[in-house]
Amino acid sequence: MKRYLLFTVFISGMTTLAAELAAGRLIGNVFGTSNLVWASIIGLILIYLTLGYFLGGKWADQNPTALAMYRILAWAAFTTGLVPYIAVPVLRYAADAFEALSVGIMAGSFIAVLILFIVPVTLLGAVSPFAIRLSVEEAEKAGQVSGQIYAVSTLGSFIGTFLPTLVFIPTIGTRLTFVLFGMTLLTVALVGLARFSSTREMLKFIWMPIALFLIAVLFSNSALKSNRNQVYETESAYNYIQVQQQNSYTILKLNDGQGVHSIYHPDTLYYNGPWEQFLVGPFFYEERNPDAIQHMAIVGLAAGTAARQATIVYGEDLHIDGFEIDSKIVDVGRKYFGMTMPNLNVVIGDGRLGLDRSQTKYDIIAIDAYRPPYIPAHMTTVEFFEICASHLADNGALTLNVGSTPGDRRLINGLATTMAQIFPTIHIMDIPGTLNTMIFATKQSTTREAFLNNLTRFAGDQNLNPLLVTTMSSTYANLKPGYETTTVFTDDLAPIEWIVNDMVVRFVIEGGLEFLQ
Repeated sequence: MKRYLLFTVFISGMTTLAAELAAGRLIGNVFGTSNLVWASIIGLILIYLTLGYFLGGKWADQNPTALAMYRILAWAAFTTGLVPYIAVPVLRYAADAFEALSVGIMAGSFIAVLILFIVPVTLLGAVSPFAIRLSVEEAEKAGQVSGQIYAVSTLGSFIGTFLPTLVFIPTIGTRLTFVLFGMTLLTVALVGLARFSSTREMLKFIWMPIALFLIAVLFSNSALKSNRNQVYETESAYNYIQVQQQNSYTILKLNDGQGVHSIYHPDTLYYNGPWEQFLVGPFFYEERNPDAIQHMAIVGLAAGTAARQATIVYGEDLHIDGFEIDSKIVDVGRKYFGMTMPNLNVVIGDGRLGLDRSQTKYDIIAIDAYRPPYIPAHMTTVEFFEICASHLADNGALTLNVGSTPGDRRLINGLATTMAQIFPTIHIMDIPGTLNTMIFATKQSTTREAFLNNLTRFAGDQNLNPLLVTTMSSTYANLKPGYETTTVFTDDLAPIEWIVNDMVVRFVIEGGLEFLQ
């Protein structure tokens, strides 16, 4: 019996962490994956486990039998598999509220989904105290038995941390991940009932796997979000990915859907967004010509909007290294966004690491990896911008796209202050009609006057793609007078989450519009 009890505890621990990780993705598909969301999930899961430990110990003393424990385990497994299907209607309702930024409905839906986990996680928490009670035969060995039980449970939790994110969610999706782990645990419970009680007791619960199977089949083709314009959806190890069609434009949205990460139209190049702004940074230098732009790096390639624009403006002689951490987004870009440029070299992996390993000196480095409230702190620091500067040509330019909120420029000021530690000149422009700000940093001292002179010179050149002149005109017209010197972000101390969380919470409470990224 002891060996099977240890195996039971191992699978229970694995399922607990798998449910927690899958809960993050289930909720993140609508509410995002910011540290505020994760803190809520982890905090409540710990509260539920605490309740489970307390109740499990009490129940084990009242009825110290394997029959009681495996009954609890069966219900824990069944409700684990059931959670995502109960949650879907609530999440769809929440998604509609999120699009309209209806704060009350959003908050209520978020709490409602988290409450759904109280039953399975509490019951899972009850398993370890029960297993200890059943395993302790001699009082002097209670400590040894307890340590062994918790060690095996923790080992299972370790396995459960990696399997959902790295294997199952990207291959079978969030809902089937819940079902898979629920079915696995349910099998353990049914075998335990048959072994340590009777086949008759096991058969009382045989309806559970049948019900889960039927529910999974019935809802296999339903979308996670009800969107009339949706063309495609999928899940990766990093994101819930949506492709939508809006007024003949194809757009890419991720996770909570609050932001357009890429856009495509076969007959249009100018989108009045951040993507085309990456083209103009080098022209803050005097007498800089388009044919001198030979190398470009894009950190945060997404579905390739900026790369496509740059290829058309500068030609296929422009070599582009596109760094993107999510390979499934790259697949989506190639299929739906025309990201088939022969001069584009896609590098899958973290942008900072990929750029650091590059052997190329770039004329343009575009940083498009920020999507509030998910800003990678390691790409905001002095050390990161030192890497960028070391990979810029002598007359190269770094351009960074960052979202802001009306009247709150703390993030912009902090980034500009940090970049100014490395780069002699910083230029800032706000994209009209959006919440996006572009920060241009040049490796040598540059001026607005030089930019205007280049713009004037290009305006009469019929050989240039008009997108360049149009974008430069918008850039110059919306340049800001400067920025406030504030915090310098470092690898040791970069309070990005603090700033961004405060910005976003205030913005949402005030009923702001979505970020365009």
